[in-house]
Amino acid sequence: MKKFLLWGLLAAAVIAGGAGYMMWNKPHQNMVNADAEVKVDAVTLYSEYETDEAAANAKYLGKIVEVSGTVRETTTDEGGTVKVMLDSGSELGGIICELDPLSEHKRTTFQSGEQVKLKGKCDGVLMDVVLTRCVEVMK
Repeated sequence: MKKFLLWGLLAAAVIAGGAGYMMWNKPHQNMVNADAEVKVDAVTLYSEYETDEAAANAKYLGKIVEVSGTVRETTTDEGGTVKVMLDSGSELGGIICELDPLSEHKRTTFQSGEQVKLKGKCDGVLMDVVLTRCVEVMK
């Protein structure tokens, strides 16, 4: 009986290890070629989160969102990630679009006041609505 239990545990460990290895090495989604599930402008996106966060999460969270808007500012954090903040029509927050470190970008500098379209995965709202793995949508 102990022999079957040990073999069962060994088989379970091998299966779990194989599944973990496969998930760890799973290729990332190519954001340049990914289709946006939702298209929205920055003012509307922020307004929906400000009005009803739960409803906005149901609509946007975890989805690839294409957002268009006016650049408020561009920053680069200590790790080299470029963040483009889009104007939301509110002084309290905006839409932060973190450029995808796994994609090649035609440009990583954006001018304040410039109109842009970016797409990325919506991670919800903290003070700002956050989109990660963003790439510019070329016209």
